[in-house]
This record gives sequence, C-alpha cells and structure tokens, in this order.
Amino acid sequence: MESVFTQIIEGKLPGRFVWKDEDAVAFMTVNPIRPGHTLVVPRLEVDHWIELDPPLAQHLMGVSQAVGQAIQQAFQPMKVGQAIIGLEVPHVHIHLLPIQKISDLDFSKADPNPDPKDLDRAAASIRAALVSLNYSQVAE
Repeated sequence: MESVFTQIIEGKLPGRFVWKDEDAVAFMTVNPIRPGHTLVVPRLEVDHWIELDPPLAQHLMGVSQAVGQAIQQAFQPMKVGQAIIGLEVPHVHIHLLPIQKISDLDFSKADPNPDPKDLDRAAASIRAALVSLNYSQVAE
C-alpha cells in the first residue's frame, strides 16, 4: 500500500510543495511544530533511512541544506533543526524546523489543526527564499 507521502507526491492528496526534483520533494507538514516546519522526502518509497542507497541519502541531505538555507532566510531562526524520526509514516522523511532552542524540536507540540493560511504563507516564504538563493527546483 502506498504511504501517505507517496499519495501526496503523486497528487492523490494535497500538498504544499516548496521543492521538486526527479528524486526528492519538500513540502509543508500538516502538523507543524513551528511555522516553516518542512519535510524533505524521497520520491522512492523507502521505510528506514538506513536502507537508502548512499547516493539518494546524499541527495536528500543536499536538498535539506538548500531548503534549510531558505528556511533560515525566510524565518531568521537561531538555527534550522533537522530530525529523522520515521515512526509515524513508513516513508523516509527529514523534518526541517526553524528553532531558537532545543525544546523547539519537541514533537509533542505539533499542531494537529494549523490554519491553512499559515501553511500557505510559510510555503510562499520558503519558495521566495529558494528563488532568491537561485535554486531552480522551486515547486510552483
């Protein structure tokens, strides 16, 4: 059965994409911990990050750096935190979050009902930052 992320990637479920290339995508999580919380996901459905082929793992890290730079520019946090958890969806995904302190990475603080307008604004801010950073993989 397809993961929810595969369904988003294939357009069967809606997603607020900020990055698309032939191997990976990045989109806003529907349960953000903080505004700007973004997921980087391979198109290939792999359950555990340790099962990724090294070139794909390297590519995902490169996408994470690019999107992380955009999050840094758009939200001006102290740092952009990164986490690979993978318990809730059996499809590798890297969480990127603008953070001011370590407790900003507390997943128990995820918002189960964020305002869609806030998600749209965050996605637009990240897309604009990616454009200003000269990335061509910005999702429309």
